Amino acid sequence: MGPFQIVIFAVWALSTLALIALVLMHSGKGTGVSDMIASSLYNASAATGVMEKNLDRLTIIVSVVFAVCVVLCMFFFPQGIVGI
Repeated sequence: MGPFQIVIFAVWALSTLALIALVLMHSGKGTGVSDMIASSLYNASAATGVMEKNLDRLTIIVSVVFAVCVVLCMFFFPQGIVGI
């Protein structure tokens, strides 16, 4: 396994953890775990909308990085060559 493949795996792992954390940070639409957590963090102020927009943008960026890493892994690790 070459250094480029190691970098792809590292970025993929970090983007996976970041994507899980960012999705869990979104406020829920009603009652649930995310609503219990988010209700104590967010107030009904005007800054909440800006924070949600920034969180949405960051989630989209991290999900694109994750998807690019998955596609790169498909090209660099075709089926049947991984074990060699």
